[in-house]
Amino acid sequence: MDRTRQRGTGGEESIYRIPPFYYIHVLDQNSNVTKVEIGPKTFIRQDNERVIYGPEKMITVPPRHYCIVENPAVRGQDNDIVIDKSGQVKLAHADQEIRLAQEPFPLYPGEVLKQTVTALKVVTANTALRLRAILDFEDQSGDKKVAGDEWLFEGPGTYIPKKEVVVDETIRATIIRPNQAIMLRARKETLDRDGTPRVTGEEWLVRKVGAYLPGAYEEVVDVVDAYVLTDKKAIHLRATRTFKDDNGKLRRNGEEWLVKVEDAETYIPNVYEEVVGVVPITTLTNRQYCVIIDPVGTDGKPQLGQKKLVKGEKSFFLQPGEKLEKGTQNVYVLGEDEGVILRANEAFKDHGVDRKPGDRWMIRGPAEYVPSVEVDVVTKRKAIPLDENEGIYVRDTKSGKVRAVTGETYMLTQDEELWAKELPPAIETLLQSHKDPLADRSDRSGGPSSSKSREKTKVVTFRVPHNAAVQIYDYKEKKARVVYGPELVMLGPDEQFTQLSLSGGKPKRPNVIKSLVLLLGPDFCTDIITIETADHARLQLQLSYNWHFEVKDKDDKQEAAKLFSVPDFVGDACKAIASRVRGAVASVQFDDFHKNSAKIIRASVFGMDEKQKVRDRFIFPQNNLIITSIDIQSVEPVDQRTRDALQKSVQLAIEITTNSQEATARHEAERLEQEAKGRLERQKILDEAEAERARKELLELQANSAAVESTGQAKAEAQSRAEAQRIEGEAAVQQAKLKAEAARIEAESELERLSRAREAETKYVREQNTLEISKAKEMSEIEVGKFKNMVDAIGSETIRSIAVSGPEMQVKLLKSLGLKSTLITDGSSPINLFNTAHGLIGGSALPAPKVDSDEE
Repeated sequence: MDRTRQRGTGGEESIYRIPPFYYIHVLDQNSNVTKVEIGPKTFIRQDNERVIYGPEKMITVPPRHYCIVENPAVRGQDNDIVIDKSGQVKLAHADQEIRLAQEPFPLYPGEVLKQTVTALKVVTANTALRLRAILDFEDQSGDKKVAGDEWLFEGPGTYIPKKEVVVDETIRATIIRPNQAIMLRARKETLDRDGTPRVTGEEWLVRKVGAYLPGAYEEVVDVVDAYVLTDKKAIHLRATRTFKDDNGKLRRNGEEWLVKVEDAETYIPNVYEEVVGVVPITTLTNRQYCVIIDPVGTDGKPQLGQKKLVKGEKSFFLQPGEKLEKGTQNVYVLGEDEGVILRANEAFKDHGVDRKPGDRWMIRGPAEYVPSVEVDVVTKRKAIPLDENEGIYVRDTKSGKVRAVTGETYMLTQDEELWAKELPPAIETLLQSHKDPLADRSDRSGGPSSSKSREKTKVVTFRVPHNAAVQIYDYKEKKARVVYGPELVMLGPDEQFTQLSLSGGKPKRPNVIKSLVLLLGPDFCTDIITIETADHARLQLQLSYNWHFEVKDKDDKQEAAKLFSVPDFVGDACKAIASRVRGAVASVQFDDFHKNSAKIIRASVFGMDEKQKVRDRFIFPQNNLIITSIDIQSVEPVDQRTRDALQKSVQLAIEITTNSQEATARHEAERLEQEAKGRLERQKILDEAEAERARKELLELQANSAAVESTGQAKAEAQSRAEAQRIEGEAAVQQAKLKAEAARIEAESELERLSRAREAETKYVREQNTLEISKAKEMSEIEVGKFKNMVDAIGSETIRSIAVSGPEMQVKLLKSLGLKSTLITDGSSPINLFNTAHGLIGGSALPAPKVDSDEE
C-alpha cells in the first residue's frame, strides 16, 4: 500500500492516498459523524476531521465462501445504504447478516466482522446437518419455522447458512449390512421415513439393507446383529411387553418361546423381544436318555411338577421352562457281575408288579435298563471278587447284623451295605506302620507309615510271624482265641486285637514297646539295676537275660491263655530278678561280691538244687516264661567315693605293672645302646681306613691328570691348528667347486637363453618373411589379375590402337607440314646427336627395330 503522509499543524497526517479496495473511517469532530472513504482516492483531511480506522483492506468473499457481519448497515429497496437524519449510517443493532460471494466491500462504522471469511460447508452423500431454528422465520418454500424446530439438511449439497438457524451437529448415515438392523428411538413425536407416526421414546427397527440417515427427531440406539440359526442352535426369546410379532402372533408380556431354523434362517429380535439365550440342541444316542422336568404340553403350556422320559436316538430343543433333571444320562448296561438298586418314588406297576413309594429292589445283569420317571436309581452295584485271604464286612440294613464275607465273589443286595470296621487308634497305627515284629523288634521309632489309609470295609488281616502268637478277643461272644504263627489272622466284625504294652529301655520303663504280637523266644533283654552290699557299697549292674516261653500243647486253650495272662511279662520278669539279686547281694561284703559276682547273682536268681549246684533255669508259672541264663555285662559303683577308691586301686595295679615293664624296657634299651656304640666305633675305624685308601687313589689320579694336562695342551693346540687349516683348505676347495658350478650353471642358462632367443627371433623372421612372401605373391596375383581384367576390359585392339596412335599422328602431322624429321628442345637439356646422322643419311633404308608384343 502506497500512502503519502504529510503532517499538519496538529502533528497528524493530512493527506491519505487510499489504494484500490481499501477504505478508511473518518470522524467529523464537529458533527460527530463517521463516514467511509473508499479508494482508490487521495483523501485530504480537514482540520475538523480525524481518521479513526484504516486504511484497511476491503473484505473479499470468494465464491463458495461466506462471512458474518454483526450490526449490519441498513439498506433500502435499491440496496443503498440508509443514512439517518444526522448523516450517520443507519445500523441494525444486535442483528447479524450473512454475506456470500460479492464484490469487495468495506465495513461501515459500527459494523463488526463476527466470523471471518469461511468456506461454505459441503454436505456429502449419506450425511446431513441437524439444523435448529433460533428465531421464527419463513423459509423459501413458504414453511414457517418456529424457534426450537429441528430439521435436516441432507447431502449431497452445499449448505447456505442463515442467521435464524444454527447447526447442532453433523449426522452420518448408519450402514445396515445384510443380517443387521438398527434400533431407533424417537426424541419427539414425529413421522419416520415410512410415514409412520412415532411418539416420544418409542423404539423401532429398520431392517432395510443400505445406508439409513436418521431423521431430525430420531436417534440410533444400537446396531442389532441377526442371530444365525442352524439345525443345532435356536434362540430363546421373552416378550418385554404385549405386542404382535412379525408373523402377526400376539405375544403377551413375559411370554417365552423358541425361534428355530424352521421359522427363520436368521432372526433379528424385535425391540420388545429380549434374547434370554442361545439354546443348543440336545442329542441323544441310542445308548442315552434324559428326564425333562416341567415339560411343555401339546397346548404349549408347561406342565409344572411333571416329568417326561425321552429315549434316544433323538434330537430336540428344550422349550422355555424345561430343564433336564440330571443332564444327558447313559443307559445302564449291566454285565453279569453288575446290578442297579432302584427305589420307587410313587406307586406304579412295574411289569405286573405293584410298587409302592419307598420300595427297593435290584435288577441284575446281563441286561440293559432305562429307569422310568417313577423310579430313582439309588446306586449301581458291582460284584466284589474276593480271594480266600480277602473279605468284606457286610451289614444288613433291615436287621442291622454285620457279617464277614470271605473267599468268594459277592454282590451286595438291595438290603445290604458295606460296613466300616473301626479300630482303636493305637492298633491302627501298629497296622499302618508295616513293621516286622521279629526283625524290627529293637526299633522304637514309629516306622514307615503308609500314606494310603486302610479300607475300613475290607476284613482286617494280619500276618503272624513264625514262633509268635496273637490274642484276638470277640466282644460279642466274650471269648478269646490265640493264633500261633505263621498264620494269617482275619478279624470278624466283633473281634479286636489284644495290644501288648511291654517295658523297654535300660533301665526298664513301662509302656515303651507297643505290639500286637507276642514273640515266644528264645530272645534276650537287658536291664540295669542298683544293689547295695553289706558294707553299704552301692553298685550298678547291667544284666542280660535269655528267655523263652514254653508251650507244650498249642491246642490247649488254657496253656495259650497263660501266655497273655501277664500284660507286661518283661517288666514283671525284670522286677522279680532284680529283687532276688538285691536280696542276695545285701548280705555279701563288697570284696566278696567283687570276686564272686557271677556266682552270687546266678545263685540268687536260679537257686540251688539238692546237690548245692546252681540250677540252669528260672520259671514263671503264671505265663510259662523261662529265664535260661544271665550275663553280667558291667559292674559300676554308684557312690563316687567307692568309684574313686576302686579306680585308684585299679590305677595302682596298672602303675605297678607299668613300672616293672618300664624298668625291663630300660635295661634292654641300655644293653642295646652299648652294643650299638661298639658297632659304631668299629664302623668308624673301618670308614677311616677306607677314606685313606680313597684319598691315595685320588692323589694318583690328580698326578696323572696334571701330566696328561701339560702334554696334552700343546698337542691339542697343534692338532686344532692343523684341523683348522685342513678345514679351511677343504672349505676353499669346496667354495671354488661351488663357484665353478655356479659359473657353469650361469653360462649354460645364458647360452640356453640366447639360443632360445635366437630361435624365437629366427622363427619370428621366418614367419615374417613367409608373411611378406605370401603378401607379395598375393599382391602380384592381384596386380596381374587387375591388369588382365583391365586388358580384357579394354581389349587388345584398343591397346594397340592407343600405342600406335601417337607415332601415326606425328607422321600424319609431318606429312601435312611436308617435314621429314624434327627435333624440339628447350635449349637447356643436352641432346645426343651421335646417331642423328643415321636418320639423316639413309635412315629410311635401315629396317625398323622389332618391338616385342609384350613391350607394346
